[in-house]
Amino acid sequence: MIRHLLSGADLDAETATQILDTAAEMAAVAGREVKKLPALRGRTVVNLFYEDSTRTRISFEAAAKRLSADVINFSAKGSSVAKGESLKDTALTLQAMGADAVVVRHPASGAPHRLADWVDGSVVNAGDGTHEHPTQALLDAYTMRSRLGRLAGLSVAVVGDVLHSRVARSNVLLLSTLGAKVTLVGPPTLIPVDIAAALAPGTDVCYDLDAMLPSSDVVMMLRVQRERMNDSYFPSAREYARRYGLDGPRMGRLPEHAIVMHPGPMNRGMEITPEVADSPRSTIVEQVANGVSVRMAVLYLLLGGNNR
Repeated sequence: MIRHLLSGADLDAETATQILDTAAEMAAVAGREVKKLPALRGRTVVNLFYEDSTRTRISFEAAAKRLSADVINFSAKGSSVAKGESLKDTALTLQAMGADAVVVRHPASGAPHRLADWVDGSVVNAGDGTHEHPTQALLDAYTMRSRLGRLAGLSVAVVGDVLHSRVARSNVLLLSTLGAKVTLVGPPTLIPVDIAAALAPGTDVCYDLDAMLPSSDVVMMLRVQRERMNDSYFPSAREYARRYGLDGPRMGRLPEHAIVMHPGPMNRGMEITPEVADSPRSTIVEQVANGVSVRMAVLYLLLGGNNR
């Protein structure tokens, strides 16, 4: 097992499958009356979040606590970071406190990679800028495998704001490694030039959502990240929804078995309508639940499973 999880590119097919299989075992624990395992008793996991988060932070906290680890939640707001403390000095403080693992979310792309040079414990990237979010890709892959029974050979359309999406980058890397065919779909202004070739050979780009729907096993809608946009990438929210939003009629063009995913949080009515988000084909709530199991598997394998 790897020492850090910083990128989807860190995972080969064997390691990724090991994490998914371990997550399935962890999911079985969630059905018990007592949901805790003693696997990481005596270990300390620090959640180091420089950006606001609901799903990811709570998911990692729940995962660590279900494995009986001690959890320290660190928020940049109200800490010495607000006084100008650097990431390195914060890292050295955590190192001195004996952190066995640091789960980090940071607005700067590459921050987790730097952190891994400064601490002795394992570092897990929980999202860095517009770069990557590998555990989101793992829970997405786990959800696809749970719903559709396989990953190899699946046709996955990743739709929307690819330019600003760390989720899209990690999913392309991981799903390609596991044998799925990924196509990036969106307006030309929101799909970086040559991104498909740079991330994984065989990844396609398409600017027409309607053309992709009949052949897609999975449609993953991405949130339009207006907080990261400094320019106008499309004429209006209404025009974006008309061209790239997933609504009931578009969902009807999908194959009968196809599923709809979204990493959250959603802009309901923009990239996805409430009708689609709340439909039986939607896996959005499942993804949140699966995130705990997958992150339990990651922490267990990094800290307990194979490293003793």
